Amino acid sequence: MIDSFDTLLQRAEAAHGHICAGQILGVRMALLGLKTLGIEDPLGADRKRLVAFVEIDRCATDAIGMVTGCRLGKRTLKFRDWGKMAATFVDLSQDLGARIVALETSRDLARELHPEIESKSKQQMLAYRELDDAQLFRVDRVRVHVDPSELPGYKADRVVCSRCGEGINFGRYEELAGQKLCLSCAHPELRYWS
Repeated sequence: MIDSFDTLLQRAEAAHGHICAGQILGVRMALLGLKTLGIEDPLGADRKRLVAFVEIDRCATDAIGMVTGCRLGKRTLKFRDWGKMAATFVDLSQDLGARIVALETSRDLARELHPEIESKSKQQMLAYRELDDAQLFRVDRVRVHVDPSELPGYKADRVVCSRCGEGINFGRYEELAGQKLCLSCAHPELRYWS
């Protein structure tokens, strides 16, 4: 059901474009999350049970999506821009999750484990393959209720922004002075464009 660690790393490298310490952590983090939840076939029989929340927009996120099959476009990968090397894997059938955080001490452990390697990146890539899960991660069992409006297949009325005329999905608008406005018109200061 779940491919070997080395096969998953090869697939992560192909999907991401290179192999790095973040890819190795992401694959390990995803495997630990699946194991903690008892999910054995995330790409097949168990795919509708799983949602993943990622807290960083770095290399590990691509690996997590590849291992779990969770994707933004499928509405099963949720991004929270908190800048933390952390992810929560949720079993929707039980509203239970495993929040997994990469420990800051893992970098020091990599240096201690492989002082013969000058490159910090290469130290980490090798050590992150060798260290035990408990040396790399903290695992917290958490309760997570994912609202039905956040799940795949959710259907809701689509509205058109009164100001810009663009369509808006899933109730992501604000009503101001009787007008339904998309979030970028209601809060122009949040726009990433000018």
